[in-house]
Amino acid sequence: MEWTGEGLLIGVRRHGETSLVAEAMVAGRGRHLGLVRGGRSPKLAAALQPGNTVQLVWRARLEDHLGIFTVELLTGRAANLMAEKARLYMSQLVCELLRLLPERDPHDRLLGMALGLLDGPLDGTALARFELAVLDELGFGLDLSACAATGVTDDLTHVSPRTGRAVSRAAAEPYLDRLLPLPSFLTSQRGNASPPDLVAAFRLSAHFLDLHVWHPRQLAPPATRDALIELLTVPGP
Repeated sequence: MEWTGEGLLIGVRRHGETSLVAEAMVAGRGRHLGLVRGGRSPKLAAALQPGNTVQLVWRARLEDHLGIFTVELLTGRAANLMAEKARLYMSQLVCELLRLLPERDPHDRLLGMALGLLDGPLDGTALARFELAVLDELGFGLDLSACAATGVTDDLTHVSPRTGRAVSRAAAEPYLDRLLPLPSFLTSQRGNASPPDLVAAFRLSAHFLDLHVWHPRQLAPPATRDALIELLTVPGP
């Protein structure tokens, strides 16, 4: 078995004394792992950094084997990402979220969004939408199309923390202490979000990631997530 493709590196771990297991998102193939022989050598160290895009050749005797990766660097982002704390934290969060996906299940929409985040300017709005997209592709997407109580499609201001369905302003009024605020930018593709809107959006995605993913899998939220949200939402001096 053999295939060739471009992959976004999202994780590496040591294997033996000289090798690494690399984890990459590959278009049409999803999250894929492979052994890189000699991956801990100085020659390969710069290429095998999460956030880089590499040319991969995967070989294995059988399809369900771990397989061997041959790696060639295509786009070296890692050094630039590490130069700025917020971008480093963002790249770490993006990679950790992609690692939640099932192995070898294509998620090209998420891969495209991830590359946009890594290559574009730091964008909290796009990152918040990315977290909701991860939930959606894991099968736990929110229904923000219409009010769960009345069916109206406008003035949606809250989300049920139990069902993930939107609630309109009028229907939410008696239950504000039980509902999660829904920032308006999440129901529109236009405009930037204010810092309070971003805080509300990340609170919303964190609730459902914890409900459906982190807690059931006995995982802690990514360690840098709270620090990143603070950098994105707290004005500088």
